Amino acid sequence: MDQFDRLIATINERRSATPATSYVASLTHKGRAKIAQKLGEEAVETVIAACSGDDAAIVPEAADLVFHLAILLADAGLSFDDIRTELARREGVSGHDEKAARSQ
Repeated sequence: MDQFDRLIATINERRSATPATSYVASLTHKGRAKIAQKLGEEAVETVIAACSGDDAAIVPEAADLVFHLAILLADAGLSFDDIRTELARREGVSGHDEKAARSQ
C-alpha cells in the first residue's frame, strides 16, 4: 500500500467521524459541492504557488490539492486505483488524440 492508498483509507475511516472532531467528516458532511469548491480553491492556490517563482512553495499546495482530491474521490466511491486505471488506458496515446476521442 503506497502513500496515496493510505491517504484514501484514512479519509474513508474519517468520513463517518463526528464533524466537530474531523476535518474530513466536516467537509464530507457539507456535501459534494463544498468538497469540489474546496478542491478548486486548492487548485488555485497551487497555480499561484507555481507562478510565484518559489518552486518549493508548490509542494505543500500540491499536497493540499491531492488531499482534497482524495476526499472527492472517496465521496464518489472512487480511489487512486481508478485514476491509475485511466492513466494506464491513456498510456502511449497522444494527448491530442485522447482529448479528441473524448469529444466525439
